[in-house]
Amino acid sequence: MAEPEESTAEDRAQPTASTADPREIEKFSALAEDWWNPEGQFAPLHRLNPVRLTYVRDRLAAQFGRDPLQPRPLEGLSLLDIGCGGGLLCEPLARLGARVTGLDASATSVEVARRHAELSGLEIAYRHGTAEDLAAGDERFDAVVSLEVVEHVADLTAFLGAAVALARPGGALVLATLNRTPKSYLFAIVGAEYLLRWLPRGTHDWRRFVRPSELAAGLRAQGAAVTDMIGVAYNPLSDDWRLSRDLDVNYMLSAIRPQD
Repeated sequence: MAEPEESTAEDRAQPTASTADPREIEKFSALAEDWWNPEGQFAPLHRLNPVRLTYVRDRLAAQFGRDPLQPRPLEGLSLLDIGCGGGLLCEPLARLGARVTGLDASATSVEVARRHAELSGLEIAYRHGTAEDLAAGDERFDAVVSLEVVEHVADLTAFLGAAVALARPGGALVLATLNRTPKSYLFAIVGAEYLLRWLPRGTHDWRRFVRPSELAAGLRAQGAAVTDMIGVAYNPLSDDWRLSRDLDVNYMLSAIRPQD
């Protein structure tokens, strides 16, 4: 396991034909049937989901003047989940009242998500495609979320541009990813993939991790205003994830697309 070489902002900003990386699509398509197995390859996301969902709910409630403790605080809001995978976030967001569209570049993952939503009796509009393809149309959403996705895209600048464009003026965005620090290499690569084996080796490329300053600057360059940023830390004593001031490994942020 070689020590990674850090990529430069210029390397990550080079334009590509698509924000979707075929190697990443192939990687997650091969694991797609395991999306809803809480002890399988996506077990870390199942453990992360409660804290992720709470943050998304609370930030959207704050933006749209809702009570987050109501049974369906997102009632009536149109929401897009970019990189939805098997629908782990789409389904609880739909139960909170949102009209959810799930978008993923893996056709296999989209099919798994559709089947599970049908079995769960949920109406979720799943689509196979990329953010830039959807942004080329006229459809816009009250909220755009994309969690643990930006570290897998081929062109970060283009991806953020599409994500912001897909939010309506006055709409909200929530993103989650991994910071590019020595600590994240130790925890997310060495620890999670090699020692604890929470994830298959090669799930992440540390050079693609995005510093909070880079993500915030990228969003601002697309016209969005960052409104909040928070770390997410694992507590080994309780075996759960919690919001934290520590942004060195996992973190989330919220932003708004200002009114035109």
